[in-house]
Amino acid sequence: MSQLTHINAAGEAHMVDVSAKAETVREARAEAFVEMSAETLAMITQGKHHKGDVFATARIAGIQAAKRTWELIPLCHPLLLTKVEVRLEALTESNCVRIESVCRLTGKTGVEMEALTAASVAALTIYDMCKAVQKDMVIGPVRLLEKTGGKSGHFKVEA
Repeated sequence: MSQLTHINAAGEAHMVDVSAKAETVREARAEAFVEMSAETLAMITQGKHHKGDVFATARIAGIQAAKRTWELIPLCHPLLLTKVEVRLEALTESNCVRIESVCRLTGKTGVEMEALTAASVAALTIYDMCKAVQKDMVIGPVRLLEKTGGKSGHFKVEA
């Protein structure tokens, strides 16, 4: 395993200095799931939720979260994202919502945390909007699917 980059020689947490790194196009994809009852999922997909369009609200929340990741996760760099996409899909056979996020930029550091934050906050938003009708929804798993760019190269989850 490689050395932890956010720990300095004295064992203290610190923000990594990326000033000497080359700028490259970097992209990351992440996913999250929200398990719920068939009735809750039907309410969402049929547009019958009294709070409005659950997917639209979750999409906006995910995009906003990606842009603010540096304020939420200690030691993350503020990034100039050039793309944030959040897609939501109702999986009726498993009574869940699958969320996939994509983040991209040209920069000196990766966007994995932004993609993971976008997917996570979209999932939390679905929970928040639906908790009045179902409190036992389950969020997870949340994971990185793929990342490209930078010194560490390409990573992709095996199928």
